[in-house]
Amino acid sequence: MEEYGKLYVVPTPIGNLEDITLRAIKVLKEVELILAEDTRKTGILLKHLEIQKQVFSHHSFNEHKTSKSIVERLLSGNTIALVSDAGTPVISDPGFFLVRECLENGINVECLPGPTAFVPALVNSGLPADRFTFEGFLPHKKGRSKRIEGLKEEDRTMVFYESPFRLVKTLEQLKEAFGSERRASVSRELSKLYEENVQGTLEELVTYFSSKTVKGEIVLVVEGCKN
Repeated sequence: MEEYGKLYVVPTPIGNLEDITLRAIKVLKEVELILAEDTRKTGILLKHLEIQKQVFSHHSFNEHKTSKSIVERLLSGNTIALVSDAGTPVISDPGFFLVRECLENGINVECLPGPTAFVPALVNSGLPADRFTFEGFLPHKKGRSKRIEGLKEEDRTMVFYESPFRLVKTLEQLKEAFGSERRASVSRELSKLYEENVQGTLEELVTYFSSKTVKGEIVLVVEGCKN
């Protein structure tokens, strides 16, 4: 059987740079190339880890164009690591297309375990975590109302990613669809100095976040429907 290279999918810290595994550091040191969503942000991490490595830009705007050349390098025996700005690639981040292309070409893909923002947010929420659905980012415009309406009868805990600029709007829309007393939790700046986890009803969360300037990446966890 012909020996090809390998694509490593490497989770990186969601905030605190110390939240990276020893194995992830080892892989980043050993691969021949690192694919980064933002080379500047990855450069900060690599400098912190004292790793000097060739870094190539690979993001949602160019991944369809660049994946072919990356697959060719992997087929020739190179080992490559894929990272996103924070957390695990592919989870609401670029990487799905490349992983699929690699698998279709018989290239081994190995995803390392590591940081993912929704896990600590779900645990911190105090809502049931035995069954949950990860919804990622809601559509900004087209299909947004339909997606929310389709979740009205969802009985599992729901996990969303959201921008700080749309948080209050999203909370208001969920309150209108699910009812003001539905419980939820908002986590922001996870693992950073100003980490905040706020639990309450959708009504309470709308009031709280409407009165302040919201910064940082947001994970929103919402209670499922109690039928």
